[in-house]
Amino acid sequence: MSQNLNIAVLMGGPSAEREVSLMSGRAVVLALESKGHRVVSIDPKDGEGVRIPEGIDAVFLALHGTYGEDGEVQKALESAGLPYTGSGPEASRIAFDKLTSKRIFIERGLPTPGFTTVLDINANMPTDLGAHLVVKPICQGSSVGLHFVSNEAEWDKALRDVLKYGDQALVEQRIQGRELTVGILDGKACPIVEISPNDKAAYDYEHKYTVGASQYTCPAELDGSTTRLCQRVALEAFNALGCESYGRVDLLLEKGQALLLEVNTLPGMTKTSLLPMSAAAHGMAFAELCEWMVKDAMRRHASKAENKLTTSL
Repeated sequence: MSQNLNIAVLMGGPSAEREVSLMSGRAVVLALESKGHRVVSIDPKDGEGVRIPEGIDAVFLALHGTYGEDGEVQKALESAGLPYTGSGPEASRIAFDKLTSKRIFIERGLPTPGFTTVLDINANMPTDLGAHLVVKPICQGSSVGLHFVSNEAEWDKALRDVLKYGDQALVEQRIQGRELTVGILDGKACPIVEISPNDKAAYDYEHKYTVGASQYTCPAELDGSTTRLCQRVALEAFNALGCESYGRVDLLLEKGQALLLEVNTLPGMTKTSLLPMSAAAHGMAFAELCEWMVKDAMRRHASKAENKLTTSL
């Protein structure tokens, strides 16, 4: 494999997470260039397809949200025969759909907060999940559209906002636990990151992307058995959805139980992003991480091509 590669970094895109994606992409471009690679930035603003220049060895997906994590761009790149970072189309689609993911978790016996779905904008606040709820879109990331609800006024506002993103809202029991995330690299769970918003508020979009708004501890201060439990649950969730290469699994720790929130197939790669933090604690610097993602994409692409050839013989 050539040491100096021609890499296209896809970033921006048409989703609600466009600005975060641009931050991720810019950081990745600088990192890959620092390793001596030739890098071109591509912004598929309209989501109507992406044109990759001739001579590109691999595509780094720094997209988030719709036309990034939902499997659509992965299908396009597979049709073009190009290696790309992250999971394949089907795993990406499933992980991006929080409702489908939770149903798979339950089928596999993996713990996740209690939930229901709501389709009617005039629906009453459910009472069977407790007094405190989380309302979120089925298919969004980066805490876009996330609301914490404790009364009817908050409920009405949350429901109206969330239903702008789709035809149903996911309503979860709110768990007052420790916020943890587990990076996954090459089939292994990395050191756990614990997130603590400085003002003790919920870890929402503002706290996620404002430098200094939250404190991060990595490795998280957990005993050995709890660390192993969280890493095992995270890795089982990642594998249950059919994910590959790398990702990040968010969970809550309450009374010794690790409760799954979601699996992120294209985690953020910004200054406050958690997978790079977890990888660093694992001994992998940011530029090295980005380069590994590209080379792993090329290895997996070559392996799949070889398997297809063998099967056809």
